[in-house]
Amino acid sequence: MLLQGCRETVCSVGTFSPVPRGTLRTCFPSQGSVSGQPGLLSCLPSQSPAPSQSTGGSTCATCMDARSWAPGRWLCPPGVTLLAFASLLSCLLTSGQAKVYSRCELARALQEFGLDGYRGYNLADWVCLAYYTSGFNTAAVDHEADGSTNNGIFQVNSRKWCRNFDPEAPNLCQMYCSDLLNPDLKNAVICAMKVTQEPRGLGSWEAWRHHCQGKDLRDWVDGCDF
Repeated sequence: MLLQGCRETVCSVGTFSPVPRGTLRTCFPSQGSVSGQPGLLSCLPSQSPAPSQSTGGSTCATCMDARSWAPGRWLCPPGVTLLAFASLLSCLLTSGQAKVYSRCELARALQEFGLDGYRGYNLADWVCLAYYTSGFNTAAVDHEADGSTNNGIFQVNSRKWCRNFDPEAPNLCQMYCSDLLNPDLKNAVICAMKVTQEPRGLGSWEAWRHHCQGKDLRDWVDGCDF
């Protein structure tokens, strides 16, 4: 029996390439267009294979692993928890405004926000970071095993930087985690700049340390018209 208010819907994944860090999951409307009307989503497959297991997060809270390209059909289970259901509603609210930037499009946007040279990091550092955290997807949400979420194009974590489900979280960026998913990037950039003010700078992101730090990053902005 379906949970009241839920209906069968189809989830599919975004168009960006999978990235090494964590598991990215993005929900889109059942019509496959970010402008369509999304249906309610949940965790259990209906007559379809079980979702793939991944490290560093839940397998169901936002529908599908971004490394899988096959759409699945999901139903709301009677025992869905409040936390999971809140995650699903968050997915619905953000699915209609998802944007996946191109490399140069993002580079130009970040330059306009003044990130080139900020705290000693050039534009290519930021573009590289965005690729290896979110695949340039503004609506990317990664659910960690501890219940926290990594949010937006820079995958800012809710434990410390934004408010999600834990009202006691420090919320150092003074914004809701859903604010980080806006395609205009303003809140994501403001919060990322605050994170970078920490002693480790961009080293606060594991993805930057592993994939960008100390490397020749010129290709990330090569050919972009500024």
